[in-house]
Amino acid sequence: MTPAAFELDHVALGVRQIAEAAGFLVGELGGEEHGGGPGLGFRFFQWKFAGGGKIEILEPAGEPGGFLHRFLDRRGPGVHHVTFNVPNLEAAADHARRCGYEIIGWFDADPSWRECFLHPKQAQGIVVQLAEENPRPPGQEAPSPAEWPRPEIPPRPANVPSPMAFRALRLSARDAAASRRQWHETLGGEPHTLEDGAVEYRWADSPIRIVVELHPDADEGPVQIELGGERDWPTEGVEALGARFVRPAI
Repeated sequence: MTPAAFELDHVALGVRQIAEAAGFLVGELGGEEHGGGPGLGFRFFQWKFAGGGKIEILEPAGEPGGFLHRFLDRRGPGVHHVTFNVPNLEAAADHARRCGYEIIGWFDADPSWRECFLHPKQAQGIVVQLAEENPRPPGQEAPSPAEWPRPEIPPRPANVPSPMAFRALRLSARDAAASRRQWHETLGGEPHTLEDGAVEYRWADSPIRIVVELHPDADEGPVQIELGGERDWPTEGVEALGARFVRPAI
């Protein structure tokens, strides 16, 4: 399998309650609802922005001790993972193993959604999910909003003229070769060096990009979420949902 077939689908943030995120994503960024539902130990909801970029919000469900409870207790709210859609999960996992990654968290009990993960200790400070999505068989439709505790989602205010665009997730990495191995060789992003020296990885079918800046002595992981669009945005950025939202100068 060539990773050129992979698509960066969305970036997910973990928070205590989805409803806490809705006001910012809708009222400030102008996001449009893109569905949600229950998962194993969590609930999720997605918003889509201008250009098609998606942000997913996760909240913990069930007894304490689950993966999202642990994430929030250890780090607080913030960016949790990035998800790549792949045409064949087995082939994608085999390719990642050939690139030197251990695969964990294999789930295929639901044929409509199969997933696995690059081992987080190898993935430069962020969880990387590989997912294969298939049509549900007749009679096995997804749960309706009435069948799970849907969060209270406010409508987009009339004074929000247009949604912002979700352009990129910027990360910090220590090693250029390891960064290229992950985002280009393993996951298929095409690298482009930016004026500030960071490397931007692009996927042909995705509006979202990964931008990696190198800091050999810094912690690896998310730095900021980068926005676009016609609307103004504070030049210093905005802290929300455990992340920094910035509209870089063009």
